[in-house]
Amino acid sequence: MRRFLRLVFIVFTVLRFGLDELALSGFRQRWVRALSWAVTLGRRFDQPRGVRLRLALERLGPIFVKFGQVLSTRRDLLPLDVSDELAKLQDRVPPISAAQAAGLVEKAFGRPADEVFASFDAEPVASASIAQVHFATMQDGREVAVKVLRPGMLAVIDDDLTLLHTLARWVERLSVDGKRLKPREVVAEFDIYLHDELDLVREAANAAQLRRNMQGLNLVMVPEMIWDLCTPTVIVMERMYGVPISQTQRLLDAGVDLKKLARDGVTIFFTQVFRDGYFHADMHPGNIQVSTEPATFGRYIALDFGIIGTLTEWDKEYLAQNFIAFFRRDYKRVAELHVESGWVPAATRVDALENAIRAVCEPHFDRPLKDISLGQVLMRLFQTSRRFNVEIQPQLVLLQKTLLNIEGLGRQLDPELDLWSTAKPFLERWMNQQVGWQGLVERLKNEAPRYAQLLPELPRLLHQALQAPAQSAAESAALVALLGEQRRTNRLLQGLLYGALGFLAGVLLMRAWLHGWPG
Repeated sequence: MRRFLRLVFIVFTVLRFGLDELALSGFRQRWVRALSWAVTLGRRFDQPRGVRLRLALERLGPIFVKFGQVLSTRRDLLPLDVSDELAKLQDRVPPISAAQAAGLVEKAFGRPADEVFASFDAEPVASASIAQVHFATMQDGREVAVKVLRPGMLAVIDDDLTLLHTLARWVERLSVDGKRLKPREVVAEFDIYLHDELDLVREAANAAQLRRNMQGLNLVMVPEMIWDLCTPTVIVMERMYGVPISQTQRLLDAGVDLKKLARDGVTIFFTQVFRDGYFHADMHPGNIQVSTEPATFGRYIALDFGIIGTLTEWDKEYLAQNFIAFFRRDYKRVAELHVESGWVPAATRVDALENAIRAVCEPHFDRPLKDISLGQVLMRLFQTSRRFNVEIQPQLVLLQKTLLNIEGLGRQLDPELDLWSTAKPFLERWMNQQVGWQGLVERLKNEAPRYAQLLPELPRLLHQALQAPAQSAAESAALVALLGEQRRTNRLLQGLLYGALGFLAGVLLMRAWLHGWPG
């Protein structure tokens, strides 16, 4: 009953704010325009469409607010008045009262807020869909930010996700593209990430890991967590000082180089994805600031770590090969990778897929972002994927979402940014490190402890094999595999040894030839 009432509420909100009229107004067919007139008959909408959409999303709750946050970064796909209104969802959602926030702090720490903090700002500095942030000062004088989880979020999110799961099942059954798009798997991934956001300790741990990963890059700062004051509903962290990245005029007035900032953003993203396989996956402008402090001038400040994306080594290598093939315009290799990965049926003609990818991508190379119609590109890619039955990969949904956010930020900072030329050197360098001598040495170092433990055991294992010829087939197979691995290791070590001896002999011969042979 509660879920049914939630569905009724959603329908009522759509009708109240005229979202049905907004959805139908973009069609040119006469019958659709007639339907639009019919559904709006007797209703008056005095507020602008952007305001109505924003208010409706705020009223519908956190899942819909997050949808609006993603849309707000796509100014090339939305009218300016709509995107400006949706941008207010990034950190200006109506907050809970100061009394409620103080009560949540007291409940989390078991003592009043004025005992924990020397001062606690009643007015939140940011208010988002899941939580809000207050500035405070510790008893020892440290300035901190306090993030407080909104009450009652779990029940609302569970109800909305139940509706999304139901809708996904309908789409999969009724739509021609339903199975290929994997809506149930996508909603399941979204379910996991939203529930992760409801545990602020998990967010604090995400921030700590990202802070360690980014320490040597000197391009981005992540606040330090104060672990003694981190609970599932309230966390306390170092206060950061910066200018929101959406306020480009303030950044220009402060002397920040926006073109460099755009390039640094691409470097940060590809470092997190391909070096670490651990990336900030909620990079809308409300979560990104830029430092104007002298010691850290021009560095990014990352905030809100509730959603973090992870990639396996296989994912990273596959994506890097795809990107490099795109950068080199090797569309045949892109098509082959799709077949090898199972993204398209094995019987797919590689040459046909190659030609289709070329037709979509070739017109957009060497052009600045401002000259690219992303809407047309996405439409063509969707048509191509449908033609070749390309399957959506749920594990990469967060990466796809973050790429959209990154492109939106790049367009805002530097419309002339050439994303391809900026990312290509990084990916080529990363690939060389993976498949070159440096990668080989690194893998040998990682495997050395395993081989060191394995080598002393080989004589005993061999003796057991000779003394027990009637051992099971499984044990024999394991031993054969073990011996085979050892032989491969021996050949590799012999090859390295022979190479080193050959190099040494060459040096000695060269030295003898330069200084004269003895005698």
